[in-house]
Amino acid sequence: MTTTEITDPRPSYARALTWVRELMAAVPADRLDDPTPCAEYDVRALLGHLVATVGRARVIGEGGDPTTEPTVVTGVPDDGWAEAYAAATERMWPVYRADGVLDREVVAPWGRAPARTAVWAYLNETLVHGWDLAVATGQPVEFPDPAVPEQVLAVVAPLVPAAVRGGPVPFAAVVASGPDAGPTERLAHWSGHARP
Repeated sequence: MTTTEITDPRPSYARALTWVRELMAAVPADRLDDPTPCAEYDVRALLGHLVATVGRARVIGEGGDPTTEPTVVTGVPDDGWAEAYAAATERMWPVYRADGVLDREVVAPWGRAPARTAVWAYLNETLVHGWDLAVATGQPVEFPDPAVPEQVLAVVAPLVPAAVRGGPVPFAAVVASGPDAGPTERLAHWSGHARP
């Protein structure tokens, strides 16, 4: 990971979005109703949530209210999720290419924050739900560059400590990681996600 990626989460976010799009494209049609490590979503709903996260990230960067966007996108054909995700991503990126955007104050679902913090949060969500999708559909679960989830965990852990879970903090208790868990799985475990 480069110094730019450490201070600017956008390159890592772009790579994570590409990874998830590739996972989506490889989801078998007969797995869409299967459970995922994210207990509130089956595979189809998780796909819809992933598309929605990109829409919410765009609205945040535009200075809007992310709660005006759905948490789960519906109405996408079963074979159209990767394309819907790619389209949402293409619509979102121009917002985050603007000069000075990362230091602009925005309204995120958890309150006011610099846009940089919001991008870190959506990078975390993308990696964790990518792991969920990979587990649920029998695909490789680790992000190709281990430095990315390691850095995200280093950034996110102090912001969402293990002791502060439940209520307004939408994270379950930390899951203990085994000695063989890779960095993406450890990141998912920190977010309270475990294999079903």
